[in-house]
Amino acid sequence: MDLPLELSSYVRVLKLASTPSWEEFSQVAKIAGAGVLLVGMLGFLIYLFMTFMPGAI
Repeated sequence: MDLPLELSSYVRVLKLASTPSWEEFSQVAKIAGAGVLLVGMLGFLIYLFMTFMPGAI
């Protein structure tokens, strides 16, 4: 484990990183929110199916 080499690579990545614009941030937030809602709705539908049809599976 070469600590100076790893630290230099971390510094290089941080120098390349930039703060996203508001448009980019809002687009990523919308996509992430849609994914969370989709997974939540899928889980809720599975819950409803297993609650009302306990012997189906």
